[in-house]
Amino acid sequence: MKVIHYIASIDKSGGGTTEYMRLLSKVLKDVTSFSIATGHSKEPIAIEGVQIKFFNNKMTRWFSLINEYRAYLEEECPDIVHINGIWSPQNWAFQNEAQKLGIKVIVSPHGMLEPWILAHNPIKKKIALFLYQKSALKKSLCLHATAQMEAENLQALGFKNPIHIIPNGIHLRDVKKLKEKYGTKKMIFMSRIHPKKGIELLLDAWRTSNTEGWTLEIAGSGEEEYVISLIQSTVDLENVHFVGPKYGEEKWDFLRSADVMVLPTHSENFGIVVAEALAVAVPVITTHGTPWEDLEIHKCGWWIDLSVTNLEKALFKVFNAPTMLLEMMGKHGRDLIVKKYDIKTVGKKMVELYNTM
Repeated sequence: MKVIHYIASIDKSGGGTTEYMRLLSKVLKDVTSFSIATGHSKEPIAIEGVQIKFFNNKMTRWFSLINEYRAYLEEECPDIVHINGIWSPQNWAFQNEAQKLGIKVIVSPHGMLEPWILAHNPIKKKIALFLYQKSALKKSLCLHATAQMEAENLQALGFKNPIHIIPNGIHLRDVKKLKEKYGTKKMIFMSRIHPKKGIELLLDAWRTSNTEGWTLEIAGSGEEEYVISLIQSTVDLENVHFVGPKYGEEKWDFLRSADVMVLPTHSENFGIVVAEALAVAVPVITTHGTPWEDLEIHKCGWWIDLSVTNLEKALFKVFNAPTMLLEMMGKHGRDLIVKKYDIKTVGKKMVELYNTM
């Protein structure tokens, strides 16, 4: 079986979807003829052992780009094209050319149709849905959701395609060691720095809480103007630090340095950083905007409605938790990831879906 995944970019700044592509590649390359098609990236992530085709995706060369997509698909003759993400006209064009050639197509929206996302720049998204995106989704053989919550939101939007739920995961071999020392009194945020991530609310809650002895370190990259505005808003918070993006082993070291990881997001179809924190045995605070009810079920974190008040309550619980409790929660989280979210398990389910298609 030959499968081509299309994704708009595999740049380091791409966040969870880019990391998902790297992780899935590790398992699919061993069981399928697997390759990636994508746009040029300034700093593409390293994906070893996988053929990657880079296209110059500039809109100014639209007709040439479509011809290049078609020539590439005709040469490769894949059985399945898997589209990752929506809204980009290039994603639609690649899907459209594949379907013209009779190639089966699956689409993973990756949370890009969640209510908060649709409410952000709604006019642009309504235009895109009308012009091409809605029909493209309807024409796909099936849709891939990463959680029941995302599947229900897709159904609520009127999509009647078969929806297959396969979570994201992490490669446990990437985790060289677990957290050993608890009681560092450090809380971290690690994700793309973007308005949907709820960082302003976290800072408001931090400002009104008794954070004595604790530090908050915020890691990630984002639009420069927005990042600068956040940094300027924390001049009164001596125990809050912005530390830039973390990649590779530095990322894992950063996660292990924390007693708790917080992701106060408005919307996330999965939140791979949650799985990464749990994998190194660090408990997590996140919101009902993510599909992480498992935090409460398996007693490895706090799953809350997003508000300043609820963040204050969660911070209070963390600051007053015995070190042994945080350690126990961390171990529960590690067990959860091993049993449910190992990328090998995810890859097996994905191959089963491809075989079904």
